[in-house]
Amino acid sequence: MTNLPVIVGFGGINPAGRSSGHHSYRRMIFDSLTPQQKIETQAALAALTGRLCKKNGQWLNAQGEAIELNPYLESISSELLAGTLIRKLENNLFDPQKIHFHSRANLLPADGKGLEFELARKHLPTPIPSGWNVSDNPDDENKVKIFAQDNFDVLFDRFDKTSVNSAGQLPSGFDPSALYQSRNHPRTLQMTVYGASDAINSLGIDWEIIQQYVSPDQIGVYAGSAMGQLDYNGFGGLLQARILGKKVTAKQMPLGYAEMPGNFVNAYVLGNLGSNGSNVAACATFLYNLRHAVRDIQSGSHRVVVVGASEAPIFPESIDGFVTMNALADDASLRKLDNLTIEQKIDYRRACRPFSNNCGFTLGESAQYVILFDDKLALELGANILGAVNEVFVSADGHKKSITSPGLGNYISMAKATAATENIIGNEALRSRTYVQSHGTGTPQNRKTESHILSKVAQTFNIDKWPITAIKSYVGHSVSTSAGDQMAATLGVFSNGIIPGILTIDNIADDVSQNNLDFLQAHRDIGIKNIDATIINSKGFGGNNASASILSPRVTEKMIEQRHGSKVLSEYKKRNEEIIEATNHYDRSTTEGENNVIYKFDHNVKGGESIKMNKDSISIDNLEKEISLQVNNNYHDMCD
Repeated sequence: MTNLPVIVGFGGINPAGRSSGHHSYRRMIFDSLTPQQKIETQAALAALTGRLCKKNGQWLNAQGEAIELNPYLESISSELLAGTLIRKLENNLFDPQKIHFHSRANLLPADGKGLEFELARKHLPTPIPSGWNVSDNPDDENKVKIFAQDNFDVLFDRFDKTSVNSAGQLPSGFDPSALYQSRNHPRTLQMTVYGASDAINSLGIDWEIIQQYVSPDQIGVYAGSAMGQLDYNGFGGLLQARILGKKVTAKQMPLGYAEMPGNFVNAYVLGNLGSNGSNVAACATFLYNLRHAVRDIQSGSHRVVVVGASEAPIFPESIDGFVTMNALADDASLRKLDNLTIEQKIDYRRACRPFSNNCGFTLGESAQYVILFDDKLALELGANILGAVNEVFVSADGHKKSITSPGLGNYISMAKATAATENIIGNEALRSRTYVQSHGTGTPQNRKTESHILSKVAQTFNIDKWPITAIKSYVGHSVSTSAGDQMAATLGVFSNGIIPGILTIDNIADDVSQNNLDFLQAHRDIGIKNIDATIINSKGFGGNNASASILSPRVTEKMIEQRHGSKVLSEYKKRNEEIIEATNHYDRSTTEGENNVIYKFDHNVKGGESIKMNKDSISIDNLEKEISLQVNNNYHDMCD
């Protein structure tokens, strides 16, 4: 009997806001929300960005002044919403109008008379350049005088404007480093701490309780980043330090590794002793890690798995790299696309235009985490059933001419995910009660290739008008985390019944395959009872393709009832009432400005004295469940 991987919690942060409570999803469909939902979403954003909190039953603004909630939110609504989603680059990460770089120059003494200048003694190069005559400065022992007869190279500080001014940045005013002792952590890891905490808190179940139900080796964490931590506190600073005349720090090397987000979750959020790691697969990283989790739970080797990714790719060097590849929507291309003069303003909100006339993708930053239980544990603990992961399929592209170009792999992964979905819900439901969360980057190449893949699959499975959406049009492309953004939106659709439309486009490009597809150019309210499954698609540089079949809560409960019986499901729902209240309490307290970030540095660190071992098992102090050493011999038929 294969265990069902049930989604019981999720959380994170992206340009649309906090993921838990479906707040980031609701920001995407804001115009379709009820008045009360709009208030809740705006309050969550205001608290997230430091504009609102509640103390002793009274709402306070950022200045600590008492306010009435609804009128206050109405007064700042435009500012709140403008500071989310894809928008013009702000200067909280770097100044896009003053990007620092060096230019090389060769100094040649004029008229052969030489060049005389002073230099701090500590800055004197070793060895002394040819043609330099160095002498002491009688007026200052810390300086020397240089007389140079030959030409020599120097680096000048220079500043330039970025050619790309649009990005999916975290909400304006949100600073993850201010929520815990961040200790010069790279931004990706700061976001990891927040995102993983949000997911754990969304469970409504104390992690310590889970640890008493599950053996330590049956808990897994699969999370990471694709690019690693490339800002100055990570690998970026490690590689730049000498050129900038600075010193490498002891943290830049270890904190730069791509698997470090998962390591932070293990060490500082959960205290995990189980399996861990990250399968780096460029833009498909999240789904590759989700596949690990699904296999673990299906096989029974694990009962709890945390899956996630974090990426902070918005920095000058990253932008330079993608621009050089002609991959990003730069200002010049956007002006040309919209026939704008240099005096006319660019609508940066519409920078990403999947499946329409477009010119490149838009970078976004995000950290997203989901928590999976096997179906039996979900019932035992009364966990929230948010959906289930049916299957995740991965395929490479085969032979390639360019490592960045697409190939055949995504045809295979999408077809398999569709077939796996049909296995569960049947062809009729597949045709009428599913939709696709496309990769939808907003590049000319993606619109052509992915649409052809989706069209071919839809025709093969007799799907007449398959709804297609692309949420990168809202939050940008967060590289490794992009499918995590799609997952958070998928869970929102399951809960609210509205598929976000691709609102940044007003037409479908001529080279887009439209047969059997329905590209949503407006939000579509299908109702939560009319959605059985979603297929999440992800494509990555290098030939990394992944497609996942995600089942709705209603289908998941039906499957659980089929296996465990109606009585067990009824008993579960009684236990779940308390969990729902705990989840709602976390949502309310966070919306009221309470800091619920989990960061357990130097907390309950265990040494060798905490472990006891015999031939049958390992026991650890303060953990009820033992680790079994009764390891199966999978090769008994090959042994004497």
